[in-house]
Amino acid sequence: METDTSLLSSELEQQREDELYQELLLKTLEKMPSDGNPPTVMNKFIRPQPGMCVKTLSLTDMQKVFVNICQSPEVPPPPPLSEEKLVELLDSDDPTEYKVPMSLGEAHAEMDNSSNSCTVYDIVINGAFFQKCQKNPLFQQFLIAVSLEGLENKYSMELSRDIKILKNRKFMGSLTEQNIRTKSKPVIQEIDSKEMQVQPLQATMPQFCLLVEPPVGDPEYLIAEIQLPGVSSSRSLVLDLGEDRLLLNARPSLFHLDIYFPFMVDQENSSAQYSTKTQVLPQTLSVAHML
Repeated sequence: METDTSLLSSELEQQREDELYQELLLKTLEKMPSDGNPPTVMNKFIRPQPGMCVKTLSLTDMQKVFVNICQSPEVPPPPPLSEEKLVELLDSDDPTEYKVPMSLGEAHAEMDNSSNSCTVYDIVINGAFFQKCQKNPLFQQFLIAVSLEGLENKYSMELSRDIKILKNRKFMGSLTEQNIRTKSKPVIQEIDSKEMQVQPLQATMPQFCLLVEPPVGDPEYLIAEIQLPGVSSSRSLVLDLGEDRLLLNARPSLFHLDIYFPFMVDQENSSAQYSTKTQVLPQTLSVAHML
């Protein structure tokens, strides 16, 4: 039986082209400034400004817990959120799917007004978003909910939702500096709403799933799998990964996906590799913790 070497050469050439494009595709996951210099990744100390203090209980030991919700312009703002969208989120099964960037400080012991020991946590959010929440009771309710949820996820604790906002003080104890991670430039730049509407109408949103690993405790990875039936080559994919957003287009106008993550991700330690056999794009996204 004779072998047609021309067919083998064609297949090998196709494989080499796919591998080359795969490398180019994965480079979109890296942060590459236009000047060609390596990206700047550093930690920065910030001194949070007072905001408001919320009193609650730890349901594990029924001890008083105070949450200082502080503000700083150094913390990035969350994506735009209208009051109509917020109402939809509050009515949904998981209102915390809208992510508010925040820095969660370690617990510190303080004395309350009765000279009793209590536990205090400091949370720092974007200053402009905090002011917006102060002016709108609905946004304030949402901010408190996601703050308590963030503390519960990070410290594997359970807090009572029977809360009290202290009227005569903006924080309990003392506010200390926090160390947050900063980056030089976002991978995905701000997109004008008119540009978003240019996307052809025939492009459809593919099926996808997003899993958190580990499922309990502090998240380390987000595992995303995107189903792309009919996409025979990775060369037709355009993938952009930001700190909290994934944008995928499959040309020519086959699929379009634009989603926000529930956590900040570290682009430099994330990876993706398209399988032409299963026509699935699996991605392992490393969760970035703001310490």
